[in-house]
Amino acid sequence: MAPPNQREVTLCAQALTQRFGPNKIFESLTFEVPKGQGLVVTGPNGSGKTTLLRILSGLLRPTQGEVRLNIDGKAISPEERLRHIGFITPELALYEELTALENLEFFARVRRLKRTRADHLALLERVGLKERGRDLVGAFSSGMKQRLKLAFAIQHEPMLLLLDEPGSSLDEDGRAIVKEVISKQKARGALVVATNDERELAYGEEKLALA
Repeated sequence: MAPPNQREVTLCAQALTQRFGPNKIFESLTFEVPKGQGLVVTGPNGSGKTTLLRILSGLLRPTQGEVRLNIDGKAISPEERLRHIGFITPELALYEELTALENLEFFARVRRLKRTRADHLALLERVGLKERGRDLVGAFSSGMKQRLKLAFAIQHEPMLLLLDEPGSSLDEDGRAIVKEVISKQKARGALVVATNDERELAYGEEKLALA
């Protein structure tokens, strides 16, 4: 198998429609996001940005339509898709009774990743938390927790990275880290960002506005 940066990936969404009861969230969304590209999804609260990312990740089945993640020219199964996706969402819960290192070690075991303590320290350094690795997450600020979520999302070098309001609670240093992560992600795979922050519109070459 080729290294992640040498593999091809394309996210394909075809005629996606989502309803919750009588409420139609969005209808007939069709788009592609190839390797090296980013899609920025915008829209008011309640327009379905987070719902769309959950569908793309495979955590939610659309009312109608299809999502495919093609790797090296082959569509992978929805179950396998989760192994190739990194996802930051406000719904992601960290274990506040554990340290930052222990959180990453736990996630690595769940993902069946072979990672050393040095690997985790390097990942924490990448998001600006190297000196806080042995601190309990319950003592972290909201910005520090967002940085740890970012580390979780890229821990397995995903082919597709989904970011829901990635700059939330982050200072300028934190936003610079997000920008660097996005640059490296595009070299490896594809990216979708849901945001209403004008500073984050430049993360994607394409835009999708939900009503």
